[in-house]
Amino acid sequence: MNKLLLLSLLFFSFFGYSQKKTLHTKFITEKIEIDGKLNEGIWKSAAIASDFIMFEPDNGTPIPENKKTEIKVLYDNDAIYIGAILYDESPDKILKEVTQRDNFGTADLFGVFINGFNDGQQDFQFFVNAADGQADCITTDTNGEDYSWDAVWDSKAIITDKGWAIEMRIPYAALRFSTEMKQTWGLNFFREVRRDRFKYTWNFIDTKLGTFTQQTGTLEGIENIKPPTRLFLLPYSSFYLDANARQKTIGTLKGGLDLKYGINDAFTLDMILIPDFGQTKYDDQILNLTPFEQQFNENRPFFTEGTDLFSKGNLVYSRRIGGNPINYPTTSINEQIIDNPASVNLINALKISGRTKNGLGVGILNAVTEKTVATIQNKNTQEIRKETVEPLANYNVFVLDQRFRKNSSIAFVNTNVTRNGDFKDANVSALVWDLNTQKNTYNISGDFKYSHINSTEDKKGINSQLNFSETSGKFRYGVGADITTKDYDNNDLGINFETNYYSIYGNTSYRILNPTKYFNSFGARLNTYSQFQKETGKIQSANVNLQINSNDKKNHYYGFTVDAAPIETYDYYEPRATDRYVIRPTRIRGSAFISTNYNYRFAVDFNPSYTAFDEIGRNTYNISIGPRYRFSDKLALNYNFNFNRQNNNKGFIDSLADNLNASVPNTILFANRNVLTYSNTLSGKYALNSQMTFNIALRQYWSYAENKNILSLEQNGRLADFAGYTSNKNSSFYSWNADLSYTWWFAPGSQVSVLYRNNANDFERIINKDFVSNVTNILNNEALIHTFSISVRYFIDYNQIKNIM
Repeated sequence: MNKLLLLSLLFFSFFGYSQKKTLHTKFITEKIEIDGKLNEGIWKSAAIASDFIMFEPDNGTPIPENKKTEIKVLYDNDAIYIGAILYDESPDKILKEVTQRDNFGTADLFGVFINGFNDGQQDFQFFVNAADGQADCITTDTNGEDYSWDAVWDSKAIITDKGWAIEMRIPYAALRFSTEMKQTWGLNFFREVRRDRFKYTWNFIDTKLGTFTQQTGTLEGIENIKPPTRLFLLPYSSFYLDANARQKTIGTLKGGLDLKYGINDAFTLDMILIPDFGQTKYDDQILNLTPFEQQFNENRPFFTEGTDLFSKGNLVYSRRIGGNPINYPTTSINEQIIDNPASVNLINALKISGRTKNGLGVGILNAVTEKTVATIQNKNTQEIRKETVEPLANYNVFVLDQRFRKNSSIAFVNTNVTRNGDFKDANVSALVWDLNTQKNTYNISGDFKYSHINSTEDKKGINSQLNFSETSGKFRYGVGADITTKDYDNNDLGINFETNYYSIYGNTSYRILNPTKYFNSFGARLNTYSQFQKETGKIQSANVNLQINSNDKKNHYYGFTVDAAPIETYDYYEPRATDRYVIRPTRIRGSAFISTNYNYRFAVDFNPSYTAFDEIGRNTYNISIGPRYRFSDKLALNYNFNFNRQNNNKGFIDSLADNLNASVPNTILFANRNVLTYSNTLSGKYALNSQMTFNIALRQYWSYAENKNILSLEQNGRLADFAGYTSNKNSSFYSWNADLSYTWWFAPGSQVSVLYRNNANDFERIINKDFVSNVTNILNNEALIHTFSISVRYFIDYNQIKNIM
């Protein structure tokens, strides 16, 4: 009888978990003070969402009674209110590290996920941690979580004798929903008990399925509300002081305005009327010995926020907008460059994005950059002339993305760069598809891209890929292929390193879905990749890769990777000449990582690796170690040291032209070299509270390549000794960056930021191997730039002004 009862309970539990839960809300006229106390009488009559279910690690397990979680939802004409009581038998053990916005820290967490169209496509997620910090993001199954999106909303979290409690007020202006009289929203709640690393959701999310946003419950009862006028203004003013040893201190005052306007319930207009990116995070520059440019992260808020639509097809590299000029000034033997701007100024930019209730997403991104000129001086006559290195240019991205069946989409993407005058124009179009079966068990994805460069000689090219994969269960697999023609070029508004190839690849993986005796999570993945030069069929890449990742019962993370290139390959990129290649030897690489539980005050990340090549004396080893210490809930420091050494690395250094045809390289030279890299980074914060934070970020970097002997590239791709070359092609690059900042969110959406920054970098052919003197020299470098800045941004909501008036 007891067994029958147990089976019945398990059956009804599973049946309940597999259904969408529904919560009914009610309209209120009473005022709710957002203080975390839930002491207004109206809360007592609200329906309760409870019976949370574990998401990770033991998926499907009911939340224990001593962690009971009760959520209530109310609404009025302007906002939705969430009240949460999160029980905990040990309130003194609740983790509550204070962090800045969008950083969870080592703290318990609560979140609410809202989909105003209930279409399973996109969630607006709002989080509050036990230290009263906020985070928010937009989430899709395709692109994951985008924390660059920020909304303006109120919350308060407090620790109680029963656990902790939260009140939240989310204005309708922070959400998207239809104009229908009766609303049904997608809804889910999330809770993480940080000390256990246990995560729970109100509506069960089955980790066997390859979807998150489609497994939500519903919120019913909202009636007769209207989407508000979503008009937000963000005026700002900044003051900068810049100085270095070469020039006197210069003060600059800037002002500007950003605008966000809801065109209707689905579409939003974002505009930069006067840009100011002076406090944007610095780039981590490196010594780049490869034939490809270094790719940098986008740190400008306008270009990082709400990028879901614009990331379709991976056609947009927004650093092109306001990046380096496309041309380098031409000079005669008696001329010198006096001024050559490193970047192009942005005049203005706008975005229009949104999605209709029928699932059609529309995105438009447009930006205009100014004409940029270099200054050149005649050394004999002192005459000055100007040369245009970047004309007035317009950058445009247009996206149509049709979603259907809640889990699939087909998109059309077009990127266009139009430059004034005789400078080249560029256009790329793409068809992108992501198709899933109704039960989210299989996926077919891919794209077809066509590029057209309009220059002195038109170039047209194609890139296409097709992938098939199983996306559910413990065992999964995938296969795919892609092809890129020689003249495919999306680099005017995108970034692409390799052309003129085709490839095939596959993978298979295994993961546990519930904890075992030793592991909370465990996964293994085997990948294979082969790439061939399209015209000759020679193999350019052949890799087999095995990855193991695990999380033990004490929440320490371990893993290792074995990567092998078992056959020689033909590298058509390193020689930097048409139809030339260098043969790369076979190799095998092993790496491991350990990341101890961040819940502890002291934790460490450790990542060593070693690569052996089928060449005498050639190997590479790397070690990265990153200790971190949390002195208190307010003060924490993270340090990372990285060392990399490449012994007998072979790389391009120069080419000698044929005397009869200077444009054709006759001899391509490589160097047999040792390459060493050191980097030290330190980051930390002291948080006065969740609105005021002091931050520090330091980075020291030094890398050098010391050539041992010179080699010539033979026509058969082999390297041979070369005598008589006397030019010094050693490389040594130093970089230093330091940021000390204070941020204060003095009002919702409004911020004061104070920043002191100094940075410098230098490149030399003479290698000084004294590490201490190198660091001292870069800090004493006369090019070291010191910047002090204060920026004030104030958020203005049209609805608040309207209500006041």
